[in-house]
Amino acid sequence: MSDVYIVGIDMIRFGRYPEKTVPGLAAEAALLALDDAGLTIRDMQALFCGNLGQASGMVGQRMLSEIGQTGIPVTNVANACATGATAFRDAWMTIKAGVYDTVLAVGVEQMGKGLLGGGGGVSPEGLVGSYTMPAMFAHIGMEHSKRYGTTFAQFAQVSVKNHHHSTLNPKPMDRVETPLEEVMGAEMIAWPLTKLMCSVNVDGSAAAVLMSEKKVRERGLMDRAVRIRASEMSSNPFEDRQMAMPDFSGATRVAAANAYEQAGIGPEDVNLVELHDCFATAELVHYENLGLCAFGDAGKLIDDGTTALGGRVPVNVSGGLLSKGHPLGATGIANIYEVSTHLRGKAGERQVEGARIGLTHVVGGGPGMGTACAIHVLEKV
Repeated sequence: MSDVYIVGIDMIRFGRYPEKTVPGLAAEAALLALDDAGLTIRDMQALFCGNLGQASGMVGQRMLSEIGQTGIPVTNVANACATGATAFRDAWMTIKAGVYDTVLAVGVEQMGKGLLGGGGGVSPEGLVGSYTMPAMFAHIGMEHSKRYGTTFAQFAQVSVKNHHHSTLNPKPMDRVETPLEEVMGAEMIAWPLTKLMCSVNVDGSAAAVLMSEKKVRERGLMDRAVRIRASEMSSNPFEDRQMAMPDFSGATRVAAANAYEQAGIGPEDVNLVELHDCFATAELVHYENLGLCAFGDAGKLIDDGTTALGGRVPVNVSGGLLSKGHPLGATGIANIYEVSTHLRGKAGERQVEGARIGLTHVVGGGPGMGTACAIHVLEKV
């Protein structure tokens, strides 16, 4: 089977665009990615479009009505926070299978204001605790603290790190420094998560052009290509605790193990990571789920600067969801954009020097629904 490459990728700056439409936002990112590849919509053989809020609204077809209706097949995708990464992976699979040579993947969401939530009230099945996302990830943090002694300050330092990274990146919605005292002193949402430790709802879009190795060489695009070394997805393996809250860790561990095996590498080979920091507690927990450290050692990584820019394995150098915001359908491809930018050596003052292999991770779901996780391993050519 042919290797698959990214030859064009981009994203809009995440923010709030109430005057724009979802297809319009998608079209902006699609045109940016096509321009990055030096191609047009006429060169695309298929489109995979990820969107959650208008999942039944044929967003992909409506986007094409703005940039060119060429008659290509369109698949609209919805898969919780993994929506954009799922669209990307579907595009990858069709090229890997030899069905197409050149495919466009787009992720888009328009969410407005507020914090990422998960509904309200109590589940009819009698879920323990709150039904909201901040409370669920607060619970995850409290469990980690109880088991390993992780402190409030260590969780808060994740936000300090990611907000600092955001000041080096033009794409996030928020680009501000937040000192530790400010993060810890912000409005408490759900202990140990303050407002500055939660991602916010924003609008955004990202897109990528994927191509087979044969076509990349035919078009002379290898000098800008990024190899997709692994693409994996998982759902949650059964655990008793799922009766009380969704299991984001189990799905991540499954996808990570499979991705490392597919790529033929281990976590020690990864030079940078963009992971799903929807809340500060999530980032620390996923250090362990992705194998970046032993279980119980996540707090040490944030204390010694391992995951900051200049550390051994920088994490969320984009600023992460804590700074960019989290437009559900766009996040997966936006993470891939960030890692690809570093592998191309085009990340400017936030560049991870010598980066050759990067990993992206998204995971989402909710009570009574299960979880979806997607992990991609990318390699500099």
